[in-house]
Amino acid sequence: MKTADSILYPRWLVPVEPMQVLEGHAVVVSAGRVADVLPASAARAQYHSAHHIELPEHALIPGLVNLHTHAAMSLMRGLADDQPLMQWLTQHIWPAEAKHVAPQFVYDGTLLACAEMLRGGVTCMNDMYFFPEAAARAALHAGMRASIGMIAIEFASNYAADAEDYLHKGMATRDEYRGEPMLSFCFAPHAPYTISDRTFERIVTYAEQLDVPIHTHVHETLDEIRQSIEQHHVRPLARMKNLGLLSPSLIAVHAVHLEAAEIELLQAHGVHVAHCPSSNLKLASGFAPIAALSQAGANIGIGTDSAASNNRLDMFEEMRLSALLAKGVSGRAEAVPAHEALRMATLNAARALRLEEDIGSIVPGKSADLVAVNLAHVENSPCYDVVSQLVYAASREHVNHVWVRGEARVTEGKLTQLDSDELRAMAALWAERIRVE
Repeated sequence: MKTADSILYPRWLVPVEPMQVLEGHAVVVSAGRVADVLPASAARAQYHSAHHIELPEHALIPGLVNLHTHAAMSLMRGLADDQPLMQWLTQHIWPAEAKHVAPQFVYDGTLLACAEMLRGGVTCMNDMYFFPEAAARAALHAGMRASIGMIAIEFASNYAADAEDYLHKGMATRDEYRGEPMLSFCFAPHAPYTISDRTFERIVTYAEQLDVPIHTHVHETLDEIRQSIEQHHVRPLARMKNLGLLSPSLIAVHAVHLEAAEIELLQAHGVHVAHCPSSNLKLASGFAPIAALSQAGANIGIGTDSAASNNRLDMFEEMRLSALLAKGVSGRAEAVPAHEALRMATLNAARALRLEEDIGSIVPGKSADLVAVNLAHVENSPCYDVVSQLVYAASREHVNHVWVRGEARVTEGKLTQLDSDELRAMAALWAERIRVE
């Protein structure tokens, strides 16, 4: 008989790869990885483990992957609501950041965000913010997987003096954490309207040399497009194409305002899209043409954006909105069905980060990043289709258990290694400081 660290027995197993629902199956975990997926009776007969975890009314799914975050901005949740993007940024967010953003702010804000995301079944985030070293430390403390953005922007901040300084510091952080299995890295130029041609060209060169993705906002607002035409005489995506950015290395965040030819351009170059529906709605940025992108064959993942522009880091809500908005915008009820929305929040996002060999589905050999969702509640009854239930009815409050690399991060809805009371007290102190100043 083979030995395992633990064996999970969910009522329903949704491996995502393939997209199906298995009943009466077990997931065997050893050394932080999925060792086997097999019928429960066979697991009991073939494996010995001291830890048999019964999940009698649960669906077991891969850990959710948040493809776009500014995690530290959780400390600015609700700071300046109900305003358009550029007014929100220039009059409120950027001034607050100039006063307060420092390593401790980023560490504390990222830790708060990790706690929220873990409780909602998110096991991996793709982050973009200042002081990425502090974000990396916070993610490791929380026991959460993270793709850390090596941010670049043309103007000075508390973190760096200019674009060259940003890049050098980001790459130094990558070198420092290069062997850490819970961390990966992306170049994270902020957006076409804050990045020069020269900086974009250097990032393309560095990304090719280091073999890492590039993660940037693009075509988020009509004003962004208007500015690009005035300054560069082309739309942002055309400018980025001319600079060599459009490739399978690029994660295009938002991609709200796309013409038909631009949808074809993204698909033809293998560009990944990070769809952030709640943020797009709250900032009145518009409706991304997700149904058209999907129909064209583009790889689409889902992100929350920041808690300052959302105000929730809730991937269950984003899955539901992704499916519903795609139907409403396209006029096709069959657009982005539930199984596609779940794939966007798991395997598609993992693929964009080049992590699909390790996470995004429940397959032997992959990391045991797993989430158990309790579907026994009244609001989840009756259950005809488990995947439909997960996307359209369930919420993050139904997440009971979360494992990252086989280690419990949430048990019975409670964080296992972060103290919620301490985090709330810390957030209150920051709120008072930001409010006063």
